[in-house]
Amino acid sequence: MSNRNSHQNKQAARERLRAERARQAKKDRTRRQLIVGGAVVAILGIAGGIGYGVTQLNSGDNASKKWKAAAEKTALVKPAHTTGPQGTTVVVGNKNAKNTLHVYEDMRCPICAEFEQYTGATVAKDIKNGTFKAQFTMGTFLDDKQGLVGAGSKNALSALGAALNVSPDAFLEYKSALYSAKNHPTETDDAFAGDQKLIAIAQQVKALKGNKTFEKAVTNGTYDRWALAMSKTFDDTKDVTGTPTIKLNGKIMTVTVQGRPQAPITPDQFTPLIQQNLKK
Repeated sequence: MSNRNSHQNKQAARERLRAERARQAKKDRTRRQLIVGGAVVAILGIAGGIGYGVTQLNSGDNASKKWKAAAEKTALVKPAHTTGPQGTTVVVGNKNAKNTLHVYEDMRCPICAEFEQYTGATVAKDIKNGTFKAQFTMGTFLDDKQGLVGAGSKNALSALGAALNVSPDAFLEYKSALYSAKNHPTETDDAFAGDQKLIAIAQQVKALKGNKTFEKAVTNGTYDRWALAMSKTFDDTKDVTGTPTIKLNGKIMTVTVQGRPQAPITPDQFTPLIQQNLKK
């Protein structure tokens, strides 16, 4: 769980994907070494200028200015398929379902990525079957953590708003693609701050592939103000202290791992716990 106050509870959950990520990293390193070995002489002359430009573009100051402007000047545009005064209530599934699963996440959170990779398909199936409807509240607190400062959580959330405006299914599929093992950056990598990164990943979602309306919304920051409003909704939820947090009908769901409570990350943890607590 990514905690708003500390990161001490992550290690156990991270171990489940460490081996796979290590294998992929080794493969990526080999590929990069081959590319760099052949091109290093050619790029030395321009690397300094490019590096400076990228640094300036993605600097914390510039990101801060962008999002300050969004808060002060950008008009609030609510995505379709939302409710509430600021459109921050996002519910997917049969509105008449007796049970509501409420998921709290941050798009830079590595444990949220693990939850999606392990259990996202299970959640989607349960939504489709009417076991529950699902509500999603997204935070951006990792953008402000010491050592992580950036804009990836906010920018990815804004892009999710653009996907939600297309359809709830596009929202779910895009969120799954962003959290996938091949696309989700490490927590310290602010890759989602780049619009083109978000648009490139969107090409893996049928409803978003080549969707110029979606892409324009991402590059124009159409849902930036909405992302900030959603983030405030997360921050105002005082019983949620980290991500992912899973609630069923308002009750936080936890399992005990190595003597500590944590969100149910795997299907083996998630499904029995949910079944035990469903309203019949």
